[in-house]
Amino acid sequence: MGQHTQGLCRLPPVKAKDLRDLVHFDPGGPHHESLYETGRMWSEIVCLETNQGLGPISDSDSDGICVCVAGEVAVQVDRGRKRLPQWGSVLIPAGSDLVVTNASEEPAVILLVAAPPPPHRAILERPE
Repeated sequence: MGQHTQGLCRLPPVKAKDLRDLVHFDPGGPHHESLYETGRMWSEIVCLETNQGLGPISDSDSDGICVCVAGEVAVQVDRGRKRLPQWGSVLIPAGSDLVVTNASEEPAVILLVAAPPPPHRAILERPE
């Protein structure tokens, strides 16, 4: 666990990030910012301008969640569809296709989390 120094247990520092520091928009397409990645979990922030979308993306070995942090998005998981307001979330079972589209005139921010982490960039956008 932690390191012992003169009988005291020192714990590793808590890793923390302010999500607002990761919010950047790109008129050319979705902007991706890595949040955290460990041997057991992967996460990123994706920023979508009006009329931008992400996907379809998929990972056959990882379950995931998509959380709408800001704005409003339309989410499609396989053939199911749901409109997510801010703070809404959906479960993405392993092997499912995910498509996310900004559903408002305001910019949108989503949090994607997958566990276990996909192989390096295994979650790929499929060509249309």
